[in-house]
Amino acid sequence: MKKHGMINRDIAAVLAKMGHTDQLTIADCGLPIPEGVPCIDLSYTLGKPSFTEVLTELLQDFQAEKVYIANEIKVENPTVYNEITQIECPIDELTHEQLKEQSSRSKVIIRTGEATPYANIIVQSGVIF
Repeated sequence: MKKHGMINRDIAAVLAKMGHTDQLTIADCGLPIPEGVPCIDLSYTLGKPSFTEVLTELLQDFQAEKVYIANEIKVENPTVYNEITQIECPIDELTHEQLKEQSSRSKVIIRTGEATPYANIIVQSGVIF
């Protein structure tokens, strides 16, 4: 049994397969899942697990070089926006519509139980060397 890092077997498998510039999306419970993109659904009740819980744990076990967020989050969800700005990674802003479009290129969408507006992020893989 895995002792450290991501213990969810589906997420751990995806992380192991990610290469430089590959992307994954962490989504709130309302983001549409594009046809053909695998979804790991972690939600079990409204709000659980939270977006920030999943993002924080994922970044403990994953080298991100950049993230993409919807610019609407700054006004519509300042609490989550402030938490995102604490990560040590460049942040690119898109419109929510552009983010939904770009999520169709993700290797996987990890769906949380988050139920606040615009709590979605696309994480781009970096390299560890």
